[in-house]
Amino acid sequence: MKKSLVLLAIAMIFATASQAQLKFGLKGGLNVTNLSLKDFTHDRSNQCGFFAGPTVKFTFPAIGLGFDVAALYDQRQAKIKGTEDDLKQRQMIVPVNTRYSFGLGDAASIFFFAGPQFGFNIGDKDQPIGVMADGRYENVGEWRLKSSNFSVNLGFGVMLFHHLQVSANYNIACGKTGELKFGEAAGTVWNALQGNSYEGRANAWQVGLAYYF
Repeated sequence: MKKSLVLLAIAMIFATASQAQLKFGLKGGLNVTNLSLKDFTHDRSNQCGFFAGPTVKFTFPAIGLGFDVAALYDQRQAKIKGTEDDLKQRQMIVPVNTRYSFGLGDAASIFFFAGPQFGFNIGDKDQPIGVMADGRYENVGEWRLKSSNFSVNLGFGVMLFHHLQVSANYNIACGKTGELKFGEAAGTVWNALQGNSYEGRANAWQVGLAYYF
C-alpha cells in the first residue's frame, strides 16, 4: 500500500512537471515613490519614476503555482519640501516572486504574488541637497545612498490571452535606503540641523505591464 502511494506521488510529480511552462518576456512600468524620512515631508508632486527590463516566468498550470524573476533598471525620485534638489535612486533590481493564479476562462487569469527583491545602486550615491537663500543656491546637506538594498514585494495582477500581463504591487524597503546628512548652512533656518543625520526609506507603489513570448 505504501509503495503504491509513493509511486502515485512520483507519477503526479512527473505529470505536473511535464506540464510546466517557461516563458520569457519584457516588463516595464511606473514607480510612485513614498519616501519615509523622519521629521521631513516630501513633495508629492515630484515622486514618479520608472522601471524596465527582461523577465522570465515559470509556472505549473495544473496547480496554479509559479515563479517569476526579472532584471530591471529602476529609477525612483522624491523631493523634500523647501529644497531645490530631487533625491534620485538609480539601481538594478532583481525581484524574485512566488505567484498563485486561477483562471477566468481561456482569455484571462488573476494572480497574486509576493517575494524578495534585491537592489544594487548604479547611480550617484552622494547627492547634494540645497535651498535658495537671498536669491542664491546654498548647499545644506547630502543624501547618501547605500550601495545595495533589500525589499519585499506584495501585489496582484491579470494575465490576458496567456501573453499580456498587467500588475500592481507595493515594494517595501527593509532597512534604510539612504541617509540625509546636514552640513554647514549659515544664514538659513537649516543651520539648526547642522551635523544631524536622518535615515530614509524609499518604498514605492508600482504598476507594471509585461509581455511574454
